[in-house]
Amino acid sequence: MNAQSPRRSGGRSARRAARAAPLSQDIRPVRAGLEGGQYKPLTERDMQRIHETALDALEQIGLADAPQSGIDIMTGAGAVLGDDGRLRFPRALVEDMLAKACKSITLPGRDPKNDLKLSGNRVHFGTAGAAVHMVDVHGREYRDSSLQDLHDAARITDQLDNIHFLQRPMVARDILDNHEMDLNTVYACCSGTMKHIGTSFTDPSFVPDALEMLHMIAGGEDKWRERPFVSNSNCFVVPPMKFATESCEVMEACIRGGMPVLLLSAGMAGATAPSTIAGAIVQATAECLAGIIYVNALTPGHPAIFGTWPFGLDLRTGAMTGGSGEQALLSAGCAQMHKFYGLPGGAAAGIADSKLPDMQAGWEQMCSNVMAGLSGLNMVYEAAGMHASLLGFCHESLILSDDIIGQALRCVRGIEVDDETLALDQIRSVCQDGPGHYLGTDATLSRMQKDHVYPMLGDRTSPKEWAEIGKPDLLEKATARKQEILSQRAEARFAPDVDHAIRTRFKIHLGQ
Repeated sequence: MNAQSPRRSGGRSARRAARAAPLSQDIRPVRAGLEGGQYKPLTERDMQRIHETALDALEQIGLADAPQSGIDIMTGAGAVLGDDGRLRFPRALVEDMLAKACKSITLPGRDPKNDLKLSGNRVHFGTAGAAVHMVDVHGREYRDSSLQDLHDAARITDQLDNIHFLQRPMVARDILDNHEMDLNTVYACCSGTMKHIGTSFTDPSFVPDALEMLHMIAGGEDKWRERPFVSNSNCFVVPPMKFATESCEVMEACIRGGMPVLLLSAGMAGATAPSTIAGAIVQATAECLAGIIYVNALTPGHPAIFGTWPFGLDLRTGAMTGGSGEQALLSAGCAQMHKFYGLPGGAAAGIADSKLPDMQAGWEQMCSNVMAGLSGLNMVYEAAGMHASLLGFCHESLILSDDIIGQALRCVRGIEVDDETLALDQIRSVCQDGPGHYLGTDATLSRMQKDHVYPMLGDRTSPKEWAEIGKPDLLEKATARKQEILSQRAEARFAPDVDHAIRTRFKIHLGQ
């Protein structure tokens, strides 16, 4: 036994080293854009009824509070402005605008390897939200979020394989001027990650300056328009069934500037949307169809993501339930409606109501992330790092979510059935000619990286091994990984001349 120990230990060390090494794209078991669509909580008849009801809502009820520019754009396309100030949308207009809408979108990263191709059932996971607090996992406290926290989140996201995009997950509360906050948000995100970025703007007058900064980062307006690596997350509606006047003006400015838009409807089921899952999906669908009309009446075929984001509500208390089974069903049902229209879409999943990255957070994040992925949701927003029903963001949780989403993506990938995976030749060889097990066979070793997802921080040791290595704590491991990432120079940092030009033109609050 003693003579065999070194060989066994060495083999185990080699396997661990192999698993820890970065995998080339061709052998990675999971990656951005895997095809989902296996899970379908709605039948074809269900989707047709939701569609017809949404059309009824648009034609009979309509939406209020559009800005004058929006009224002009949409009535020019065929919408009807009633005496009550509500815009109503004939069925034929909806169908015409759906025909013009962009059916396949590429959201570029600053590095082309991070491009996201949104079509069909291709699945991508990322961050989002507007958290106002940061979670201190070791002090078990919440504090105000800062611009540095946002920049650090971008830098961490850039190093996580299973987080495919960064939509601004928190508000820089240390910057009181909204104009400076919006511009610094763009700077902090772009200088932290080469992945696609989503952000919001609080006023339409801020958009030109943001576009100017993005032109500087891209190397010119032409290069920006060729590869717009930032999109506008736009809450263009205030549910139920009202346009958000100022946000609509922001959306118009972003579209004219060549920026992709996320048409975001975020009703709360039981408060600002019907309490039933089907009803909440109907309203979100109707509101986003109005957005499709708005966008395509302004610029036909402009890249716009169908952002049905209905949220769950605990009707006992009025508290949001982002980590509930109801939330998982809402997002999965919305994903099916995106496919019904053939439009690239997004919804929210992976939110934890738990205040800390604990067991509750784990089940909440995994439940809706898996269901969203299996449903084929193109953009799974808020999938990582979000706590306290979107009030808190946690860097350690962002890192741990990389493991969670890796497992979710393995579920999305599903089971391949072919001559090789059916493995009859392996079974014959092992049972008739071999040792009677599959450990260490060529077939097993050749597929151990292609077929299996290994957690980066999750612990799979035996209790004995766990004790021998000091009983490592998951949160401490996540903190160590955070510190490791943040100790390195960010690959996304701008060239010195570009950074100097940006800092000369704009008031940048991040240190150099």
